[in-house]
Amino acid sequence: MPTDDRETSPFQRSPTGPWVTPARPPANPPPAPPVSRPPVARRRGFWSVAIFVLLMAGVGIRAYRDLSRPEAWAYWKDQYFSPSLSATLIPKIDLDGTGRGHAALAIRGTIGAAAASWLRDKIDQAHLAPGDVILLSSPGGDVGQAIIMGEAIRARSLTTAVGTADSSGEVRPAYCASACVLVFAGGKTRYGIKGSALGVHRFVATSPVRDPTAEAQQTTGVILNYMTRMGISSSVVEAMSQTSDVRWLGAREAEAMNLVTDPLRGP
Repeated sequence: MPTDDRETSPFQRSPTGPWVTPARPPANPPPAPPVSRPPVARRRGFWSVAIFVLLMAGVGIRAYRDLSRPEAWAYWKDQYFSPSLSATLIPKIDLDGTGRGHAALAIRGTIGAAAASWLRDKIDQAHLAPGDVILLSSPGGDVGQAIIMGEAIRARSLTTAVGTADSSGEVRPAYCASACVLVFAGGKTRYGIKGSALGVHRFVATSPVRDPTAEAQQTTGVILNYMTRMGISSSVVEAMSQTSDVRWLGAREAEAMNLVTDPLRGP
């Protein structure tokens, strides 16, 4: 039975003749003509890129100049890569014999170029409260950082002592010399632990300066002002200025200077 194949055939009828294949679209259509940007837009884009490059170059040059200084590298190293100090939180130590005890942050190591900000962070992380203890064991280091550390300790009404402690809170003698004494001076109460030692000496510039004598006088004045604000006798600065070697203060001498405010007769 014949059928009409117009509905199923892939061909279509030509208006003038037989069935033909429908026209196919070209396989690769020609690309659209480029849209030309107005000259003003092109100039605006060029200047935006140029200004960005100049700004980045300025920032890069400034950063290079800052980080090319030795003290800048020392700060970044001490702050982010390898801090010269370490801290251990002791849940409870009893220095005054009352049995109440206080939390203590045991600080050990050399006072580096970023020690002050490092200490503030550690105090905040430990949630130390007024009366809690900063336990010091250090040969000294950066004088400017030590003064800022001492001021941070005083601002938080913390106590200082020289020694080390284990996790059980048992305190052992240690020593605190040079710039460490400035940190110790920041304590609102400054305990003297039997067997521990405080050492002082004359401070000198560690980098070349134009006038070493003027630099030494300025440093001495800064330390004297700081010690006076901390309630310590000027005689401690006199003891510092007498020798370039470390001079270990006797227990009674440290008390007479008011460097130690609460002497303990045993650890």
